[in-house]
Amino acid sequence: MTTTFTITYDYLCPFARNANEILLDELSAGADYEVTFAPFSLHQNSLPDGAPPVWEDGSATTTGSGVLAILWSLAVRDRFPDHFHAFHRSVFAARHDEGAHLNDDAVLGRIASGVGLDADAIRTVVDSGEPMASLEAEHTALVRDHAVFGVPTFIAGDEAVFVRFMERNRPDDLRRVIEMLDWVTINEFKRTSISR
Repeated sequence: MTTTFTITYDYLCPFARNANEILLDELSAGADYEVTFAPFSLHQNSLPDGAPPVWEDGSATTTGSGVLAILWSLAVRDRFPDHFHAFHRSVFAARHDEGAHLNDDAVLGRIASGVGLDADAIRTVVDSGEPMASLEAEHTALVRDHAVFGVPTFIAGDEAVFVRFMERNRPDDLRRVIEMLDWVTINEFKRTSISR
């Protein structure tokens, strides 16, 4: 039986990297999941009240915002879906393994070329404004419909759960979370401290 859910992402977050990476591994191994990868801008979420949203203020290239990487990912997801998983994984790796600046067009072009994409074709899609419109619509809907506040958030039907995977490469952690998505009688299970 196919399990259908959405997972949110922003490449700035190491916890989103852990969850999305495990999920990509599981999908590659044949997991029967139907997944929607949904962008959620942490930069947008951290703006002060009254500040213009990222889709209006030109912050796609602002140092540290991570917005440009999200736009490239949406261009790949929506126009070149066969390459999305490889691109998605590579952007997380560039950020968290290499410390790459994700609002650098050249960095994103290198990542795209590295997974067999035409970087200029992606730039054209990003420049069209289509990915920015998608980011606005999807981010806004996540907040409005599911009260999403961070990444990664798993969404199945009306249920949304924010999760922090503390370690990489732990598929059992992902499987447990997916199994628990319909456990609606518990609202919060949070450790008061981490013994690390």
